[in-house]
Amino acid sequence: MKCSYIFTPSALLIACLVAAAEEPKSVAVSNKVAHIQISGEVYHGPAHPEQGRIDKKLGSILGRLEKAAKDPAINCVFLELRGVDCGHATAEELRHALASIRAGGKSIVAFTNEGSSDDVLIGLAANQLWMPESAWMMLVGVRSQVFMYRDLFELVGIRADFLKVGDFKSAVEPYTRNTLSEPARRQMNEMLDDIFNNTIVAALTESAKSKGIKTENAKAIIDKAPMSARAAKQEGLIHDIGYKEKAKSAALALAGKDSIMVPDYAKPNSEELDLSNPFALLKALSGPKTKSSKDAKIAIIHVHGAIDTGKSSSGLNGPVAGSETIIEAITQAEEDATVKGFVLRINSPGGSASASDFIWERLNRCKKPWAVSMSDVAASGGYYIAAPSARIFAEPSSITGSIGVFGGKLVIGDALAKVGLKSEVISRGANAGVLSTDRIFSPSERLAMELLIDETYKQFIDKVLAGRQAAGRKDMNRESLLKIAGGRVWTGRQALTQGLVDELGDLKNAVAWVREKANLPRDKNIETLDLPKSRPLLDELMDGAFGLPFSFQNVMERLLFQGKPPAALLQALQLTTLKGGPVFMLPLEPFNIR
Repeated sequence: MKCSYIFTPSALLIACLVAAAEEPKSVAVSNKVAHIQISGEVYHGPAHPEQGRIDKKLGSILGRLEKAAKDPAINCVFLELRGVDCGHATAEELRHALASIRAGGKSIVAFTNEGSSDDVLIGLAANQLWMPESAWMMLVGVRSQVFMYRDLFELVGIRADFLKVGDFKSAVEPYTRNTLSEPARRQMNEMLDDIFNNTIVAALTESAKSKGIKTENAKAIIDKAPMSARAAKQEGLIHDIGYKEKAKSAALALAGKDSIMVPDYAKPNSEELDLSNPFALLKALSGPKTKSSKDAKIAIIHVHGAIDTGKSSSGLNGPVAGSETIIEAITQAEEDATVKGFVLRINSPGGSASASDFIWERLNRCKKPWAVSMSDVAASGGYYIAAPSARIFAEPSSITGSIGVFGGKLVIGDALAKVGLKSEVISRGANAGVLSTDRIFSPSERLAMELLIDETYKQFIDKVLAGRQAAGRKDMNRESLLKIAGGRVWTGRQALTQGLVDELGDLKNAVAWVREKANLPRDKNIETLDLPKSRPLLDELMDGAFGLPFSFQNVMERLLFQGKPPAALLQALQLTTLKGGPVFMLPLEPFNIR
């Protein structure tokens, strides 16, 4: 029987679709190596103040590493470390991200051309760490240097007049003493022991378990540093010696046959600023525009820098987290229906007591679930604003606590007289000159300040106790809290044992906790929203954010340095620029541990 088939155009189309559906699909996935570079200071916050430097933002770096971990085409990460500058908690967070990549079965080859301490500390989390033969291995331990300004101030006629609550509240000691007090020295030693043993030594032993390096041997190796790359290889600290191209070849070999390198993998685009184009300049001054989807999301509210009243800014003394800006960000997260919860990301030593309290009050009224994630430092005022949270996460090496208060001023009347500036004062009221920097406190002013500081400390204790008990720490009472307060500073590990934090973990752990409390689906990627939005450069300039008080800056420049004061004096300068004084919540300089 003879059969004939007639194909109409529609039948032919259907036949082609069926044939295409039946044809087996073969998708070739190349073996790729993700090249990611980390260099210089790692920035915290929603955006980097320098044009085009978003690649230095911690969140951006972590996002790139996470993308590489999830990308099926990526078999290996080539991590180029070029003089990374970050705190120990930030290094821990980067190490967590590298551990996640390795846990997923992917390899990491790290290369450092300098061998700096942070480079090595991060690079030890890779499968292989390479250095050129000319590099030095600088994992030399941990050190904190506290500059004592008292004698220096006396030379130029400056006197520090401060009062404090708490034996360990040692932030004023660099200005009032020639040496550290016994409590300050004791807490610094305990923090250094914790970070040295449980962060630096542990990073070395954990990375080299297969080589059998024990804790005592690891300490002996560190004591030999700085050492050459060849010596570092002999000690088992690095995989091999070679320049970048050789390390790249090792990464390509680990990725598999016919693998290729993806330069600057997932690096965010940054526009070059064309100074000849007035429209481009206006765009830069106006700041970037951000868009938010209508999908459910979790906000990350960044508190970065010294806490003060007013708007956030960046200046010669470092970033300032303004209470108005932070409160606006919290309100935005609360009122945005797409935001189901938020994480308060704190990298701040504190600052103004009143500004910290304003932020605390707004957080205490929040209805949506929220948690705290501590970065390098969340101490004093930085801990004050964390107090109302139901869940506080800290990195093991985060610096926190410092529950204490001080107040006072730097008296520069004699110094100004030395440069020919004098003043005549006529006043009414016994304490009208309490904030004057011309002289020290009078007896009645000192009494009023003491009462004010004592009351502020009581508020600090009350609010921490209420927050900790509400978070489930029913065993904490006023007596037990006072024993760990008094201005004492703790690492995250120590704070966990004292009940000041609830869990050791990073930002991802905090986001996961908020996600669970917000009942968001686990099988779906959840968008995050960085707040507050970066402030336009034009606003910074209009507000004079880059200026310093005339008198103090002139004294430092004309009498001492013939130019910009050194970094060692930035904390002293910071006290003169905070608007929310004269009562402060700042610790001694433990966040400068290096």
